[in-house]
Amino acid sequence: MREAAEQLKEMQVGKVLENEPLSNHTTMKIGGPADLFIEPSSVESLENAMKVIKEHHMKWRAIGRGSNLLVSDEGIEGAVIKLGKGLDSLEINGTEITVGAGFSLVSLSVQISKKGLAGLEFASGIPGSVGGAVYMNAGAHGSDISNILKKAYVLFEDGTFSWLNREEMEFSYRTSVLQKKRPGIVIQAVFELTEGNKEVITERMQQNKNYRKDTQPYNLPCAGSIFRNPLPHHAGRLVQEAGLKGHSIGGAQISEMHGNFIVNAGNGRAEDVLALIQHVKDTVLEKYGVEMETEVEIIGRK
Repeated sequence: MREAAEQLKEMQVGKVLENEPLSNHTTMKIGGPADLFIEPSSVESLENAMKVIKEHHMKWRAIGRGSNLLVSDEGIEGAVIKLGKGLDSLEINGTEITVGAGFSLVSLSVQISKKGLAGLEFASGIPGSVGGAVYMNAGAHGSDISNILKKAYVLFEDGTFSWLNREEMEFSYRTSVLQKKRPGIVIQAVFELTEGNKEVITERMQQNKNYRKDTQPYNLPCAGSIFRNPLPHHAGRLVQEAGLKGHSIGGAQISEMHGNFIVNAGNGRAEDVLALIQHVKDTVLEKYGVEMETEVEIIGRK
């Protein structure tokens, strides 16, 4: 690991750290250390970093802004690649925009609205990155990424890069082909938007933002929605009806505001969150016969 780290530093691929706590890089403020932490300064730097990772036969995975992510207390074996600064470019060509995976989804929606482009209003309160949003087909307020994506530039497990169009992404509810069938990470995305009225777009975005502020606990460290909605049911409503809002284990607590959010109420650990998730699953299954499936991605050493 040390040899790979020194090699990457010499190549000046960007930020390279050893045993970096991932609690510094997740919105839940939870997570043990990554053996090797890399934040590439460009797409070229990412490509060079991947060559070193392959050369040393290291396990690897990528993260964005760390939302929708629960990292184990034992951390992650191998390399963690953070797609952030350096991979946050934005190019606007009429109604088509090309944006880097590290770009903030909230920031993108704001900037695009000022150009009078519609289609991203739903994302105005989603605290993630473009790459993560495409990876999991993020959505809200009746829309999602699949409605606007034209194509995505993807880095696959074997270190190869390729463009996938919307059909090849095989989008479904909070899911894409990249999660299981063809594991990979999004490096860049091309969105097709529509021309709209700036005032109408801005008003719609503000309404969405206000709704999230009023109903979701983003004032405390959290990972966003914990469970997928087991349609036709809503996860938050099932948790509330089961009397679990406010229930806590260790430093993790089911939000008093919204049943589908678990917050880090202070010094929370991944094991606390996992125990709370299991408690919800068991309770809802027993009371309503509904199996709850997690939306948050759980990664790291067992």
